Amino acid sequence: MTQVEVRVNGQPELLSDKTVAALLARHDIDVDTKGVAVALNGVVLPRARWTETPLDADDRIEIVHARQGG
Repeated sequence: MTQVEVRVNGQPELLSDKTVAALLARHDIDVDTKGVAVALNGVVLPRARWTETPLDADDRIEIVHARQGG
């Protein structure tokens, strides 16, 4: 399987499974986890599209977790 390099939260990462959902699973994040947001190339990606959205070489992905605290 061909790998592509993307940037996840600013860090390079090689992927062979090329969907947002697969990337999240690789980071131990369930797609149903509340408080998680994903931006792809600077645009927030709706949760409903995580399983179908492919990733390409040089894509920039930001994964954000909401945290409670003070």
